[in-house]
Amino acid sequence: MAAVSLTATAVGTAPPAGAATAEFLPAPPHNPYAGPDGTATMHGDTGSSDLTPLAGPGAGTLTARRTALASACPTLLIGSDGYPVVLCTPIFGQVPTVHLLDPKSGASLAELELTKGSLLGGVYAYIDQSDRLTVIDGSRSLLRVGHHRTAAGGWELSVDQSLSLASAIAEDDAVTGLAPDWQGRVWFATGGGTVGTADDRTGTVRTLSLPDGERVSNSISTAPAGTAVTSTHATYLLTAGPDGTPLISWRRAYDRGQARKPGQLSWGSGSTPTFFGPGNGTEYVTIVDNADTTVGLQVYETATGATVCSVPVLLAGGPGSENSPIGAGRSVFVAATYGYPYPAVPADAGTAVPASAAFEGGLSRVDVRPDGSGCDLVWDNELRSAAVPRLSTADGKLRTVLRDPVIPGTSTTSLLDPYVYAEIDPATGRVTRSKQVGIGSLYDSLQMAGTIGPDGTYYQGTVTGVVRVTAG
Repeated sequence: MAAVSLTATAVGTAPPAGAATAEFLPAPPHNPYAGPDGTATMHGDTGSSDLTPLAGPGAGTLTARRTALASACPTLLIGSDGYPVVLCTPIFGQVPTVHLLDPKSGASLAELELTKGSLLGGVYAYIDQSDRLTVIDGSRSLLRVGHHRTAAGGWELSVDQSLSLASAIAEDDAVTGLAPDWQGRVWFATGGGTVGTADDRTGTVRTLSLPDGERVSNSISTAPAGTAVTSTHATYLLTAGPDGTPLISWRRAYDRGQARKPGQLSWGSGSTPTFFGPGNGTEYVTIVDNADTTVGLQVYETATGATVCSVPVLLAGGPGSENSPIGAGRSVFVAATYGYPYPAVPADAGTAVPASAAFEGGLSRVDVRPDGSGCDLVWDNELRSAAVPRLSTADGKLRTVLRDPVIPGTSTTSLLDPYVYAEIDPATGRVTRSKQVGIGSLYDSLQMAGTIGPDGTYYQGTVTGVVRVTAG
């Protein structure tokens, strides 16, 4: 088994290891127009908390198996029937393809090609209340993709419903994020800075243009109070007018630094904004900025946009994150991606400064004070997370995949790096259990999100397919 660091630097006061998971509750409220919490979106729920109410692999020997799909698979979602639905981009042709997986074996049961778009177009999707994958494809159409039994007893994937958004989205633009609100409308944001709502029950589409020069490179999040969007310059809370037209409730600019950093896919925050809070799970919204030397966790009041705190994070690793923070009760967890060697970046990403850097890694935990007067950095470490971490409120464990260096103690990366499934104590930042899932670029998890299934299986998308980690 590859070596993993078991150390973390404590810089504040954390609850004792093994403390009750109640401190990480509540999660954002369930959205009635989305599938099960924890598996409905890339970040678990429409609030993008990266929480799951499901426990991961239990006691026993850990086993890792790979389903080879010759595709990078960033989006793995599971509906109420327990069948994983995966949105992948094939290595050859790069036509987005939906796969339905067998929850017992991981094998692909059916597949469906979608219209090709931009590199980030079609990456984000969600499962709706009817277990349909909801996505906007390269033709700028809002699709509801269902999976159904065939007469022969097999499975098929089909587009059950479609609404063209071509009149609302420029031909050279593409949707980068979408999520349902509490009225059943689908909010979307495009790379070019258009934010809109689409109601495929009525065919109504309404849009708002963000200020010139502002782009949206990550997904969006919804809560009863509104929709959070982080552009390459600022974070917004938006609501819908009587006809569905997006309205700006507040805007908060952040430090976007002098340029895109190595290990990020755009010039600005790499965060999908995260709703969290100790009362109803949505009192706060948080992102990581892109300040030059040390990045900061920015926490805002959802109701007003007032700044709760701005705390330096990822002090032991690299100053940059392309990943959405985990929001859990009063706690936020952040993973560094600075220097991560992505094989490709979007054509409009801009030049990285510096052009490249070592992948040092790093995880941080920040807690909002009980009285809301500010925040404190609890711990900070150098774990080299190669995926978007996920926190289970059922078993109280953080999970991710670590990218170990071939030469222990270095920060180099190579095509022969080992990849290690890891369970981390959120109270201390220390690894408590791990399992090597594979060696080499076939297992590169490429900073994609992991998902836990109803049976405790941990699913992780990789550059060539999906890895499943089970225990028993």
